[in-house]
Amino acid sequence: MAIEAELKAVVRDPEHVLARLEELYGPGRAEVYRDTYYDAPDGSLTGADRELRIRTVHGPDDTRTVLTYKGARVDEASGSKPEAETRVADAEAAHEIIVGLGFTPHIRFEKRCRNYEFVRDDRQFLATLVRVPELHATFIEVETTAPTPDRLEAALDSVRAVLAGLGIGEDDLTTELYTDAVATART
Repeated sequence: MAIEAELKAVVRDPEHVLARLEELYGPGRAEVYRDTYYDAPDGSLTGADRELRIRTVHGPDDTRTVLTYKGARVDEASGSKPEAETRVADAEAAHEIIVGLGFTPHIRFEKRCRNYEFVRDDRQFLATLVRVPELHATFIEVETTAPTPDRLEAALDSVRAVLAGLGIGEDDLTTELYTDAVATART
């Protein structure tokens, strides 16, 4: 399973970062993600730092649903995890299958995103400017993949270079999960 080499940061000047993204990578794609995270009834999936998610993405031209499994972190500093992801044809059927296997919805929330896909240093990247309605901040996620753990650091160095080009520094990085932040905001 490939490793999602991702860094997330709090964006202190969203207008500047948005302008820089548009300048460097062209117009972004506005999408709304509707995420449902599942867990075992005893909390063992989340307790083991693993994630099971169904995401429905509403874009300007289409709606698609993706099933994602993320294993436990392989790098504590970045929170990078092995990830397997596949598109599903029927969102409701996917939810029914997950529930039928004994998992229950753990948390649901929405992310309002602007996505930029590009190639740099011979790597495919996705940079996403994110707003979550319950959270009073703007975030940026930049990700690429590493085929094996021994190649993760090089991938993360490339991600850091992209962030630096956007004016995002190490002090802006966060490993807090949206699931945890939204759960806290709702209490």
